[in-house]
Amino acid sequence: MKENQIFKGNIIFAPTPEEIKICAKSYVIVRNGIVEGIYDKLPEVYWREKVKDYDECLILPGFVDLHAHAPQFYQCGIGLDKELIDWLNDHTLPLENRFSDPVFAWEAYSQFANELIRQGTVRSCIFATIHKESTGLLFEILMEKGIGAFVGKINMDRNCADFLKEETETSILETEELIVKYGNHPLVKPILTPRFAPTSSDKLLSAIGELAKKYNLPVQSHLSENRSEVKWVSELFPFHSTYSDVYLDFGLFGQTPTLMAHGIHLTDRELELIKDNNVMLVHCPESNINIASGIMPVRKWLQKGIRIGLGSDVGAGHTLAMSKAVVRAIQLSKIMKVFDPQVRPLNTAEAFYMATRGGGSFFGKVGSFEKGYSFDAIVIEDDPGITGHLSLEERFQRFLYTGDDRSIIARFVAGRQIG
Repeated sequence: MKENQIFKGNIIFAPTPEEIKICAKSYVIVRNGIVEGIYDKLPEVYWREKVKDYDECLILPGFVDLHAHAPQFYQCGIGLDKELIDWLNDHTLPLENRFSDPVFAWEAYSQFANELIRQGTVRSCIFATIHKESTGLLFEILMEKGIGAFVGKINMDRNCADFLKEETETSILETEELIVKYGNHPLVKPILTPRFAPTSSDKLLSAIGELAKKYNLPVQSHLSENRSEVKWVSELFPFHSTYSDVYLDFGLFGQTPTLMAHGIHLTDRELELIKDNNVMLVHCPESNINIASGIMPVRKWLQKGIRIGLGSDVGAGHTLAMSKAVVRAIQLSKIMKVFDPQVRPLNTAEAFYMATRGGGSFFGKVGSFEKGYSFDAIVIEDDPGITGHLSLEERFQRFLYTGDDRSIIARFVAGRQIG
C-alpha cells in the first residue's frame, strides 16, 4: 500500500463545464493514488504526515489528449499547406512506413512520450502504426514512463500505399496478439483502431467489431473530418446511410466506449446516433485549421447533448501542448460567432473541462480533484514579478494562454511523480 500523500498549493480544477473551482492555499490528501479530499486546514489526524508544500504554485489536473498519432510526432509542422488526403499520402504514410524498423520506432516513440510528459499530458489515446513490433515498443515505453494511455495498432487493408497495406488476416491476428499481451496493465491498455472507414474492408471492420465485443475493448477512429473524405465514404459504402452508420453496422460505434476524432461535417441522423450511442467526439482545433478541414460547431453539438473532449492530433496538429488546444478551441468558437451572432463561444471553464475531466471520463475517474478521482496533476510555477498582482483565476488563465512547459515543475499520474 502507498503512504498517504499530502500536497499544499493553490488547487484549481473544473468539476463541471460551468465552474472553475479554486481552493486557495489548500491541502489535497491522496491515498493510494486517489484523492481523499481537499481541505483549507489540514485535519488533525494528518498533522504528523509529511506535506509537500508547493507554496504559491497552482496545482491543476493533468491534461488528457484524446487523439494523438505517435508516429507523426516527427512530422509536426511539415506539409501543412495541403489538405487531408494529399497530406496523408505525401507525408504521413511514408513516415509511418519507417516504423517497420524497431530501432527507429524506439527512438521516435521515446521522444514522443517525453514530449507528452514535458507538456503536462498525463493521459492520452494514441494511434500507432500497422506494425505489431513497434506498437509493442510504444506500450513498453509508456508503461515505463508512467503515462496513462490507450494505445492502438492501426488496422488498414485497402485504399492506402502498398507498403502499408496489411493482409486482412494478419491485421486481425496481430491486433489480437497485442490485446492478449498488454490487456491487463493498470495504466496502458489496448484500444481498437481502424484508421478510418475508407482504409478498412468490410471483412476487417467486421473482425475488429468482433474483437471489441470479445474483449470488451474501446474503439477509436476518425469521423467526418473533411468533406472530400465524407464523399469518399459514401462512394465506398453505398449501402450505409451515413459515415457513422458504417461504424455502427460493424459494431464500432458505441457498442463499447468509442472515440471519434473531428466530427465536423455531420448530418442530423449522425448527431442522433452519436448521442444515442454515447460516442465521444474529439475536437482537434489545431489540426482542423492546419489542413483546412473546417471548424467543429462545438456549441451546437454540446447543445444536442454530445460529449466532446480535446485532442492534439499530432502531426496535423503541430504541438502536443494541450493548453494550446484549450485556447484554440475557445478562439475557433469565437470565429463561429462572427458567422452566427446567436452562437455563444466557449468559455475557459468549458474548454478546460474538455481537456481534463471531460476527456478524462474516457479513462474513468480522471481529470478532477473530486473525492475518488485519480490524482493526476501538474504543478505550475509562474513568474511572481508578473503575476504577483493577479488573482488565482487570472494566473490560471494566463498560464493557458501564455505559459508553456517551462511553467510546469511537477507532473503526477495516480499519485506517482513522472518525468
